[in-house]
Amino acid sequence: MTAMSRSAVLLCLLVAAAVGSAAHFDGAAAATDNGKKVSQGQGGLHHYFYLDSCAQLETIVRSTVESALQQDVRLTAGLLRIFFHDCFPQGCDASVLLDNGERQFAPNLGLQQAALQLIETIRSKVHAACGPTVSCADITVLATRDAVNLAGGPTFTVNLGRKDSLAPASQNDVFSLPPPSFTADQLLKSFSDKGLDNFDLVALSGAHTVGRARCSAFGNPSTPPKDDLGQCLAGICTGGGGDPNRLRDLDFLTPELFDNMYFTALTLNKGIMLNSDQVLATHPSTNWLVKGFADNHWWFFQQFATSMVKMSEMKGPQGNVGEIRRNCFKPNSALNISADHGLLAASA
Repeated sequence: MTAMSRSAVLLCLLVAAAVGSAAHFDGAAAATDNGKKVSQGQGGLHHYFYLDSCAQLETIVRSTVESALQQDVRLTAGLLRIFFHDCFPQGCDASVLLDNGERQFAPNLGLQQAALQLIETIRSKVHAACGPTVSCADITVLATRDAVNLAGGPTFTVNLGRKDSLAPASQNDVFSLPPPSFTADQLLKSFSDKGLDNFDLVALSGAHTVGRARCSAFGNPSTPPKDDLGQCLAGICTGGGGDPNRLRDLDFLTPELFDNMYFTALTLNKGIMLNSDQVLATHPSTNWLVKGFADNHWWFFQQFATSMVKMSEMKGPQGNVGEIRRNCFKPNSALNISADHGLLAASA
């Protein structure tokens, strides 16, 4: 964020203080407290999958993520978006990481390059320590989990043993990702089609507490907000000369902390969020969850952890079939490594 946009946000926060000054208490608690641990094993995945082949896996992942976050706190948002965009189309199989594949389609434009590179950096360290036994898919899940916790969010147990896809997801699968223009009913159906419910929809949307979006994704410019807070935040975009690619924080209260302030902002009902966020605060299947998560950050943390585990274990159309990539951005076939060798490594 530029110095100018930071100043604009500070001015908006002064306005926000007059609208809802109580919003900071739970955010401070969320920055220092951890949520309840959650574990759900299914589909052949289990927490101790790498106990014999790479016992130091989680230590390597967490220490690398922690060092990276000290340099760039926005990596948490980048990892969360990669996780969602990988898992939602066809299960968590690292297909979105492949070069010249899913990332060329509109829903995946702008995936954070630094976060993508962090996943490959972790893979390199893990394989140097343990050999090619851990998949890029599992590394993505672990890195995202740790980034959330290090940003102030909950910690939770994830089950491991995923394999990396041999090819990208299809264009149709990629476009199953819900766009920011969706209505609540469209969002609920989109999630239901993937085996996710209204609890998952609202809790996982809470990841926007550390997210940013392009100015072009906010609201309808033909109906600008009329209140002071909405006008102030809208000015962050219009002040950039109307650049549609300029980025704005989704959580304007505590944008670098993983907390429940996103839900507090939604309850203000000022038309300052993405359409797909705003509709959650008014639909009868989701509005009570928005208010509940705004009132109780522990409930949000617990449900977020549960929903992250649930999404991480969604099965793709081919099941858990694939390889252990030697480079997260390329299938082993592109590196002259046989598929059979990759599959054998995957079962190590």
